[in-house]
Amino acid sequence: MDVGSCNLGGNADAVEFCPHRPFRHILAAATYTLQEQAGEEQRQDRAGTVSLFSVDAAADDESRRLRLLHTVETAGVFDMKWSPTEPLLAQADAHGRLVLRRLEQEDGSEEGVVLTDVCAGDVSSSMCLFVDWNQTADSLSVGLSDGSLSVISVREDRLEVSEQWTAHQYEVWTCYFDRARPNVLYSGSDDCSFSCWDLRESPSNLVFRDKKSHTMGVCCIAQNPLEGNMLLTGSYDEYLRVWDMRSMVKPVNETSLNLGGGVWRIKYHPSIADVILAACMHNGFAIVKVGTKDATIMETYCKHESLAYGADWQTSEVEEHNTDSSVIATCSFYDRLLRVWKPENLVNHPSF
Repeated sequence: MDVGSCNLGGNADAVEFCPHRPFRHILAAATYTLQEQAGEEQRQDRAGTVSLFSVDAAADDESRRLRLLHTVETAGVFDMKWSPTEPLLAQADAHGRLVLRRLEQEDGSEEGVVLTDVCAGDVSSSMCLFVDWNQTADSLSVGLSDGSLSVISVREDRLEVSEQWTAHQYEVWTCYFDRARPNVLYSGSDDCSFSCWDLRESPSNLVFRDKKSHTMGVCCIAQNPLEGNMLLTGSYDEYLRVWDMRSMVKPVNETSLNLGGGVWRIKYHPSIADVILAACMHNGFAIVKVGTKDATIMETYCKHESLAYGADWQTSEVEEHNTDSSVIATCSFYDRLLRVWKPENLVNHPSF
């Protein structure tokens, strides 16, 4: 069921629901637009926005289901993530900067919210393509367009690059802190490799590198929130792969699933441990049931008309599972479209 849609005015590439009360109805949507600037020397500028929306899928009034609240003009945004501990949004942008903004209630307004700047830091002269928080929110990892990885320490009023190294031959599309082992960082790159790093050593030690399983660039990584040994990777080669990480020397590839389009993003359902949402670039979006031995497509959503990039689940205020609790936001690049919708087939999931 479609809840609402909006043209973001720029190429849409990331959506993130705030997971923290009282802001779980807040959705951040980001854009990245390449602009030609006229002048004696014609040059390109990468501009972007971060927009906040209020999402209420149950509202009787259609106009209240998806409402734009606030927009920040910024450099082109490649990725953004909410802190796991507070409503703090990290932005990785095309100017090689990492920016932290806090979500706050606007004075005198019951529903108005704003993003206020906390701090920013120059990470690299290359573009910041991806950002991830560790579980204690005192560090962030950043993937860079020159093949480097950065680990950034978060101080009260500043960001500090604690370590940066050449991790891959080409663009680092994704990096991911192990949720149970804070010293372990995973990365995926346009060089087709899926790698694991031990941050206890400096420079960081390469634990393993797999360059055979994916035949094209590795775009995304996600860890099962309840079964920490299960890790997922997605790639331009259209495959979602399931890994058993109990062997850190060499992960065991147990199963794979072709999603019919480059797998750009994968997000686990916030309360159903074996269900993920995948952005499949040229093949829309898919909801997938992922087990240790198999993976099956439960539902697809193909109402976007260009590259399917951003995807996220809303964390429900409903404590118990019910068929109305799952709400999804997705966005697509060239048609600049944000869509909010509810899946139809999760009602058949055993959790319900």
